[in-house]
Amino acid sequence: MNSIRTYIILLFLVFGLQQVQSQSYQFKTSGFSVLEKNERGKWGEWSNLDLVNLSVILDTNKHRIVVYSQEIQLFNILNYIEREENDTDVVYSFMCKDNDGRECKLSIITRKKQEYRKQLYINYDDHIIVYNMTSV
Repeated sequence: MNSIRTYIILLFLVFGLQQVQSQSYQFKTSGFSVLEKNERGKWGEWSNLDLVNLSVILDTNKHRIVVYSQEIQLFNILNYIEREENDTDVVYSFMCKDNDGRECKLSIITRKKQEYRKQLYINYDDHIIVYNMTSV
């Protein structure tokens, strides 16, 4: 009986330690907007916010960020940029490559003065996508 109890305790410890070491963060989106450069290279206006309910996973063990949209957006993290913080924002940024091999910068921004609202910015040279998110 003691060996079974010991085995069960060891099993719980092993699974518990795996979760502690795992660095996976889940988010749900509520909307997105797009900003594009025009033919002269000037930034235009943000598009209207479209409501969308998607999952976003930041997995630091696999070094990737995945946006589960109709076409899955996979971003392999090439470089972790040092965390930035000021009076209004906390910013975690990552240099990435997308599904097509294009480099981009992803930033998860927490807006301190907006009830700690979270946003994901996907920055390319010619356009930016922003998702409003909440932690799951």
